[in-house]
Amino acid sequence: MRNRRALALLAAASLLVMTSACADDEPDIVDDEVDDIELDDPEAAEYDVLESPPEEDAVEVFTWWTAGGEAEGLDAMIAIFNDEYPEYQFVNAAVAGGAGTAARAVLASRLAAGDPPSSWQGHAGQELIGTYVVAGQLEPLNFLFEEEGWLDVLPEAIIPQISHEGNIYSVPVNIHRANILWYLPEQLDAFGVDVPTTWDEFFAVAEELEAQGVIPLALGEAWTAMHLFETVLLGTMDVPTYDGLWDGTTDWGGPEVAEAIEVFDRVLEYTNPDAPTLSWDQATQLVIDGDAAFNIMGDWAAGYFGAQGLEPGDAGYGWAPVPGTDGVFQWLSDSFVLPVDAHNRDGAIAWLRVAGSREGQDAFNPIKGSIPARTDGDRSLYDEYLLSAMDDWETDEVTGSLAHGTVASDAFKSEIDTAIGLFLSDRDAAGFQDGLVSACTIAGPC
Repeated sequence: MRNRRALALLAAASLLVMTSACADDEPDIVDDEVDDIELDDPEAAEYDVLESPPEEDAVEVFTWWTAGGEAEGLDAMIAIFNDEYPEYQFVNAAVAGGAGTAARAVLASRLAAGDPPSSWQGHAGQELIGTYVVAGQLEPLNFLFEEEGWLDVLPEAIIPQISHEGNIYSVPVNIHRANILWYLPEQLDAFGVDVPTTWDEFFAVAEELEAQGVIPLALGEAWTAMHLFETVLLGTMDVPTYDGLWDGTTDWGGPEVAEAIEVFDRVLEYTNPDAPTLSWDQATQLVIDGDAAFNIMGDWAAGYFGAQGLEPGDAGYGWAPVPGTDGVFQWLSDSFVLPVDAHNRDGAIAWLRVAGSREGQDAFNPIKGSIPARTDGDRSLYDEYLLSAMDDWETDEVTGSLAHGTVASDAFKSEIDTAIGLFLSDRDAAGFQDGLVSACTIAGPC
């Protein structure tokens, strides 16, 4: 399917949802920072307790969890909060919009007005550190990590991603995997195709599917195009080369990126013409309905499949690494923060305790379609897919997501988003690569 007109509409949508950044200097988060964190640092642990009048007992939490399993998972965690902290009133300030584009726009206006919510959802990594921490908008949480003993139960690799200059700034509630190809095994059997493991195999399968009137790859709104692009980058490079895009050691103007752009351009030709009008879950629904064969999405899609009554396995939904990424776990983590001048600070801290607890994470993640950030989750609660993700998280090569805030600051991500939007409109590969070079020069490590 040749969808240049539809992708031009997707480009226009992309330009409407770009997020802004607050800092010129991006912090370096390195493993050595784990050793620099002092949990008994009095400057990080001592705060004035805010006495909230009864009418201000609300705990207002911003998320973008409004679809399928993600909304149900949030409800499960809210139920625990309500049971453990009946003195507070939880206000679910969820704002629809994939990857948080709409929620974060609302959040930006609230912060600009000096009216932060009690807490908000963000992505661990440069999204939080490179935007809100360096702008002085978040309180350190070292005191909470000490009280709850969380450093003993969180993977060592995640601590640098939530830390800056010796302080910890967010509570990770889960680990997601971005580089997953979703499908229904029974439908692939009916279509007479196999799961592709390389991009060349994908293109051959896509031709067979098109001949049957089946959309090879379901795509949704603007941010899902960036998600697709990051997995293509990873699927055409090894992990050190991909990581080099974010630390300056890989040239955005080099042949590796040119190859990725060529593959990305070809993949887009096999997507649905109404992509700009669909949310991520509506794109996933195309696979469930049999209109499309595959969808590339993070494993929150597993939660959506489950909400539609499908179980992992041959009679339900199937999964595989995105072509070219076998043995690699491209990760992201949803985290919650404590804003400076948070509304009902004590209630916000209570919410963070639930988000970081084993009980909270084991209630949330099996429904959401993610694995707990904690290493002591109850494996008996997790399904076949999530158990496989737990195992892969421990054994695969690990690298971070662009679209979901791990590897790039908001400023860098926004510049890349601009370049992607223009490419979706004009399909000028050379111009796209020039735009990516410019993005790195303006806001990245170049």
